[in-house]
Amino acid sequence: MLGLAAASVTVVALAACSSGAPASSDAAAEDEYGLVKAGTLTVATEGTYRPFSFHDGGAGELVGYDVEVAEAVAEKLGLEIEFQETQWDAIFAGLDAGRFDVIANQVSINPEREEQYLFSEAYTVSPGVIVVKEGDTSISGFGDLAGKTTAQSLTSNWYTLAQESGANVEAVEGWAQAVALLQQGRVDATINDKLTYLDDVKTNGQSGIEVAAETDDPSLSALAFTKDKTDLAAAVDAALAELRAEGVLAELGEKYFGEDVSE
Repeated sequence: MLGLAAASVTVVALAACSSGAPASSDAAAEDEYGLVKAGTLTVATEGTYRPFSFHDGGAGELVGYDVEVAEAVAEKLGLEIEFQETQWDAIFAGLDAGRFDVIANQVSINPEREEQYLFSEAYTVSPGVIVVKEGDTSISGFGDLAGKTTAQSLTSNWYTLAQESGANVEAVEGWAQAVALLQQGRVDATINDKLTYLDDVKTNGQSGIEVAAETDDPSLSALAFTKDKTDLAAAVDAALAELRAEGVLAELGEKYFGEDVSE
């Protein structure tokens, strides 16, 4: 009876040791970066934002430029990755509530966001561009837009830039309609971000349009964290620096846009 009791104590002690080892390992991983789930980078993304975050073939695998950047970062950090698809309107609220560790969804850096969040180094750089009909030499800069007609969505910042450049603005619902009017010769130009243009060319070919000029102040997009994730943000920056040096970011840009969009 005594032998059985001693054996029972030994079993309990061994069980405590075996369950304690991974727990302390998980705790160390969690403490290092303050992750939502130890050993896993939980990433918020829309999943409906082609070509950055979308489902290949509709309901297929989650893919995209931002998805692959996040996956490459997680691999560098030795972490598993888990995506939580979240609508844009709720994505920052979810980050604030601690539902995920980081947002990977072409979050542009601006002063208002920098007051509330930490950002990684930019992994996407996109200037604004004037797009014209191929062969049109009458527009080579923003000063040439005065008196010309551009096609713009009235709710975009490109509408404001077109007006400030002296253009007459034809209201459209989006990029596709603007390009159609441009191809038909009904407008002289459209202003948009370069990534939109590159995605269109990658998808549809040159389609008779080309870039005439770029803005001097590109939009920078980065991974976003809450202010308390300083260690995680620093580790992600180091991972992005390695991916840039190894040419991985350039390769992903070529894959989705036909050129490096990381710098």
